[in-house]
Amino acid sequence: MTGLPTHDVIIIGAGAAGLMCAAVAGARGRRVVVLDHNDQPGRKILISGGGRCNFTNRVVTPGNYLSRNPHYATSALKRFGPADFMDLIRRHGIAWHERDHGQLFCDVSASLIVEALLAECGAGRVDIRTACRVGEVTGDGPFEVATSQGRFAAPSLVVATGGLSFPKIGASGFAHALAKRYGLGVVPTAPALVPLTFAEPEIGLMRDLAGIAVEAEASFGKTRFREAVLFTHRGLSGPAILQISSYWHPGQPVTIDLAPGIDALARLTERKAARPNAQVETVVAEMLPARLAKALAERAGLSAKPIGQTPNAVLAKLVSHLKDWNPVPAGTEGYRTAEATLGGIDTAALSSKTMAVKAHPGLYFIGEAVDVTGWLGGYNFQWAWSSGWVAGQTA
Repeated sequence: MTGLPTHDVIIIGAGAAGLMCAAVAGARGRRVVVLDHNDQPGRKILISGGGRCNFTNRVVTPGNYLSRNPHYATSALKRFGPADFMDLIRRHGIAWHERDHGQLFCDVSASLIVEALLAECGAGRVDIRTACRVGEVTGDGPFEVATSQGRFAAPSLVVATGGLSFPKIGASGFAHALAKRYGLGVVPTAPALVPLTFAEPEIGLMRDLAGIAVEAEASFGKTRFREAVLFTHRGLSGPAILQISSYWHPGQPVTIDLAPGIDALARLTERKAARPNAQVETVVAEMLPARLAKALAERAGLSAKPIGQTPNAVLAKLVSHLKDWNPVPAGTEGYRTAEATLGGIDTAALSSKTMAVKAHPGLYFIGEAVDVTGWLGGYNFQWAWSSGWVAGQTA
């Protein structure tokens, strides 16, 4: 240990959770060093939300998260919630706006969020080391971390290296591997908030409709989301699909209602009585984009057929394609396009009040590395802020 740089807290990962933790610990007078292999901090923040960063949601509850322990996130979210993060960005003069479903975005640029966090870290004299490759981690308080910029030692070590999504910016299983070395369990991981891919026969329809978006309701089991569904060359995407992908089980169908809130059979039979010479696809196009209406009519064998000549039983079959479509995904687009990671470090080993490992009190895991995965809409950033803040209070 002689000659090693002396710090109170080492944080591995300069993302949302790591920077928040560093800022809070630094404000407490802790001597903090942050180590990150990227050449700049906050890389995932910078690319999120189309460069505008969906930094939180107006309303956040534990019900907006998936975890083997659904109550684990409760304490952190209560202690540092959306209103608390809003106070931070107001202090830094960051303008923001609200979109559908309570999603909050920067007006100008996600870079302002990173700048605010770095300013907070600067006020606490946090030492941030970028382009710093982390190697071996040893010890149990003090912890020693070997890096490309030398060795660091501290009584507290916070791991904030994220999950497996966005490998193009260096995402890896570092946190999961380290957790296993310290005897922690890891809940099996999978891509979350990710487009679904399909094989024949469904992919033919989807490919032909690539680029079309429609408000729909996607469901799996008792979970359902009503937002846009986007047809792609690989299958289905859009917010409703990304949301339901986190709940989907391989080999099972998803259920899609392409006309939520509409009694489609009543609409068709009403038009049949009033306009018997109208083509079926024309009537369906009153509810859906024309290309999609045409494709569904063709799939039901009703192309260019007058609705007055179509038996009600056949219309009912068409409605089943429209309101109760059950395609079976072949898979997902994987971590390459996933916005988050399902699973992660088992929260049974962690304190929900401090994020510390119960068996190793100086070791902390925060953010996406942990088995807490939020919905689309700012929830994963809020978990990063909340878990980082909580760890920063005690590290």
